[in-house]
Amino acid sequence: MPTVAGLSPEILAKYEPVIGLEVHVQLLTETKAFCGCANHFGSAPNTNVCPVCLGLPGALPVLNCKAVEFAVLTGLAINCQIREQSIFARKNYFYPDSPKGYQISQFDKPIAEHGWIDIPTADGTIKRVGVTRAHMEEDAGKSIHDGFADSALRTYVDLNRCGTPLIEIVSEPDIRTPDEAYEYLNKLKEILLFAGVSDCNMEEGSLRCDANVSVMPRGSKTFGTKVEVKNVNSFRYIRSALEYEIERQIEVVESGGRVIQETRLWNQAEGRTYSMRSKEQAHDYRYFPEPDLPPLIVSPEWQAEIAATMPELPEARRKRMIAEYELTEQDAQTLTATREFADRFEAVARTAKSPRRVANLLLSELGGRLKAAGIELEASPITLPGLVVAADLVEDGKISSKQLKQLFDTCFETGEDFPAVYEREKPQQITDASAIEALIDQVIAANPAQVAQYRGGKKTVAGFFVGQVMRASKGQANPALLNELVSKKLDA
Repeated sequence: MPTVAGLSPEILAKYEPVIGLEVHVQLLTETKAFCGCANHFGSAPNTNVCPVCLGLPGALPVLNCKAVEFAVLTGLAINCQIREQSIFARKNYFYPDSPKGYQISQFDKPIAEHGWIDIPTADGTIKRVGVTRAHMEEDAGKSIHDGFADSALRTYVDLNRCGTPLIEIVSEPDIRTPDEAYEYLNKLKEILLFAGVSDCNMEEGSLRCDANVSVMPRGSKTFGTKVEVKNVNSFRYIRSALEYEIERQIEVVESGGRVIQETRLWNQAEGRTYSMRSKEQAHDYRYFPEPDLPPLIVSPEWQAEIAATMPELPEARRKRMIAEYELTEQDAQTLTATREFADRFEAVARTAKSPRRVANLLLSELGGRLKAAGIELEASPITLPGLVVAADLVEDGKISSKQLKQLFDTCFETGEDFPAVYEREKPQQITDASAIEALIDQVIAANPAQVAQYRGGKKTVAGFFVGQVMRASKGQANPALLNELVSKKLDA
């Protein structure tokens, strides 16, 4: 952990951090939360706007039904209780990128609350982090402070983002380390992507996180003064920002000072936080019920309809794939890195004689070559159906692992799929027992010392003989038959 002022491990160990996270997630709807404007990133500035986005007099909001469904899906996916009746409110503040002068949000009656997310911890256990609430709101526009010739004098405003449907997910202050915060965010992002409610693209702003952090003496039950850290645009940076801020607060306390409740900005280039504004001077948002929107009613019947559309979430999918395909925990974790990757694997694995072998070849033989070539699976000369053909041939004993490697190498050299290369090369295995026995006899005769070792009790020496015979057969000896005959010969 980088230090602020060279704090010793003994001083750091005296304090316990308390961390809570507020995550804003843009929902993946076609249109905005309260109007029919297109909801997508990258349009020319101020083109996806209308009187509702611009806050013009007389323009009335109309709630996007799909945004409600996605909000409910999100709540269910993170184990929240869904309110049958929630209320929209006006959060009043003035800022140039909010032309109405208020934000439509939810305050005391959010759509979802009392949830939880399980995360892995450093000691290998699972920790449950509570979710206080998940509420719906609209996004503000974007103030652009640089990139123009006169940026030193002017700030530009793009209102395309105004009205984008958001759900804000607020955790309980249950997180105790920057690493736990990192795991929580990764787990949350994974769940949201599998649920299909957001693309969670931090670079485009569709997932944004603010962190609330304080420190208290280890063993204390009273939280310290909370500081909010903003302007962090990657999970890795959030971990770094928390590490810095925790040590900064410990340094303040150790030097006899008092931590001030404030909002601070993270500067990645300098690796430190800066004070932005004091929370003690923050204005009152003066929440009151939105008069232009009636209470949102999500009946039990509608909740059930929405819940029925929930795809299999990552943790449940991993457990099922481990049981169904006999995968290792690590392989299941890798294969479910994204919902799309898991879908593609399962689509072909179900057609294979051994899904486990397909997984092994995908993650080792094919994965290693893709990494070495610097290409993604989509650009692989070996398709997933082609990979299944290879896995089935190995499973049936028609080609050896060595032959498979050679055929894969040829595929990457020629850019051809595996079935085409196999049909042309057609490597033949030696399955004639007498031919393999003859090779074994030659190897045994040439290596009396190893024979003596084997018969003296060192049974692992059998692998030496298998390797020698496989080399003599140029990789064509049937592996299963070879192992069987080597043991029989040596035990004779």
